[in-house]
Amino acid sequence: MSMRTRLWVLAVGSLGTAVLYLLACRDLPAFGGLWHPYGDRAVHAALTRHTANTVSSVNFDQRSLDTLGEESILFGSVLGTVVLLRQTRDEDRLPPRPVRVAPPVRRYALLALPVTLLIGLYVVAHGQLSPGGGFQGGVVVATALHLLYIAVDYRALERIRPVGFYEVADAAGEAGYLLLGAAALLTGAAFLTNFLPYGTLNTLASGGTVPLLNAAIGVEVAAGVVVLLAGFLDQAVEIESEQQDTGAEGER
Repeated sequence: MSMRTRLWVLAVGSLGTAVLYLLACRDLPAFGGLWHPYGDRAVHAALTRHTANTVSSVNFDQRSLDTLGEESILFGSVLGTVVLLRQTRDEDRLPPRPVRVAPPVRRYALLALPVTLLIGLYVVAHGQLSPGGGFQGGVVVATALHLLYIAVDYRALERIRPVGFYEVADAAGEAGYLLLGAAALLTGAAFLTNFLPYGTLNTLASGGTVPLLNAAIGVEVAAGVVVLLAGFLDQAVEIESEQQDTGAEGER
């Protein structure tokens, strides 16, 4: 296929997409109007399945397959970072040096660490009841661990951050989400269908599989962010350029 033909195919495809987009926009509810068919149906489905937080109901029940794709994007990004930034044979890892931290920063970070960790776990656990969930809470949990790096030094962070453990946890979170989806198939339902009892509205056990999927996301995101940051923070590479080698030989 020539370049000219490819451009024509691209132009026709783009024009068709634009026409379909405009036709779809014409059927959308008017901005600021009183008719909200999609929102009303989402809220109704959330309350019917005893999930107080409609956003979590949409993410982990009504469109849980899309959420699996979003989780897999993060998982793939972390996996790619681990592969690309792994230490090779010709790289030397320099031991981290202790750095003096200002006392006010140290005190604030050490006080904020347990509070931030508790908030992150709370957001994950209550994702089906209140705003937040596994994505948001997982990032907060990972941030809490790295406050130790700000408060003390990198060696202190390394002691509580065995990267191998978090790599396993990252994979376990991804696998947990998939296994919950596969468990629905054993009941005769579709993949990722909510197959557990819905429980009592506004309780931690409500929402069927929503809190379990939310927890799996929380584990995957928290561990993934820790591994991702570890890949960048662990970079201590000794590079000798050809120009430096040439200069050294000239001095000899």
